[in-house]
Amino acid sequence: MTILDEIAAYAKERVKEAEKKVSLEELKKKAYELPKGDFSFEKSLKKPGISFICECKKASPSKGVIAEEFDYLNIAKEYDKAGADCISVLTEPKWFLGKDDYLKEIAANVSIPCLRKDFTVSEYMIYEAKLLGASAVLLICSILSSEQIKEYLGICDELGLSALVEAHDEEEVKVAVAAGARIIGVNNRNLKDFTVDTGNSAKLRSIIPDDVIFVSESGVKSAEDVQKLSEIGADAVLVGETLMRADDKKEKLKELKSKLV
Repeated sequence: MTILDEIAAYAKERVKEAEKKVSLEELKKKAYELPKGDFSFEKSLKKPGISFICECKKASPSKGVIAEEFDYLNIAKEYDKAGADCISVLTEPKWFLGKDDYLKEIAANVSIPCLRKDFTVSEYMIYEAKLLGASAVLLICSILSSEQIKEYLGICDELGLSALVEAHDEEEVKVAVAAGARIIGVNNRNLKDFTVDTGNSAKLRSIIPDDVIFVSESGVKSAEDVQKLSEIGADAVLVGETLMRADDKKEKLKELKSKLV
């Protein structure tokens, strides 16, 4: 069992517990009572040039605690002021020490769209994301069937949410494309051994259609990394640890953009 399998199994347990407090039907009703979203997440990634999805996370399975002092709201506001295009907020509680409340507060206090970065294993979590104020959810090909991805994309469309469909290899990219994903994220991290290779994005770029937004995730550490990914046609990069470890996040983001034409 990989760490991804463990996280997904735990996410299913979380959903079971949540349903004891609020049923799926009740949650669904509340989500549909809200105004339909305007797909602001994908609109932000469609602008000319490479977009930046900046991540708020306290910890990760590979690095443990990244930010002892996790002033998530100020971090998110810093990203907003620094010119981030979107914010990714970890809500997974066990391995990433995330909380739903982080997303709820951040989404209510920034001017840019937020992604609920979690391990979506049930439609329940999509309705939760809508109620927490997210503009997008993460759908990971490795833990979902092609039927689930199609079904969840349909729910997102009804709610006006974007979906970042994450793939790790050629087979998963094909599944994402066939399901109708409008945003495909290539994760450069091997989730079996946690090694990172941004060359994974270059390798898979050619099989992602031009009309699909292409996001490179993980391993973006320098202006050179961003430049290379821009050159292969990435529409956006998701940057986590590099920004989380930076004392001056505005300066770090400026530095990451420094080699872009």
